[in-house]
Amino acid sequence: MNGLSDVRLTLHNPQLQAEHELGHGVYPTTSAPQGLSRWALFWHRSRTRRALLNLNEQQLRDVGLNRHLAQCEGLKPFWRS
Repeated sequence: MNGLSDVRLTLHNPQLQAEHELGHGVYPTTSAPQGLSRWALFWHRSRTRRALLNLNEQQLRDVGLNRHLAQCEGLKPFWRS
């Protein structure tokens, strides 16, 4: 799915919903490929978050997210995990 492996594997809808309802606003960290330099990690986050914003409703359901949660994750700056 176009480089979304870290997002698909770590963003689980029930866990996100629970954190959202509690108001923590803390989302699980992504598991990017090991051994990346800092800039490569930033590039990876930027690409995967941009791709997340371009998913349609069916694709979001497949990864267990709704539009609001996808936008919360997708609009985070690349330097935040």
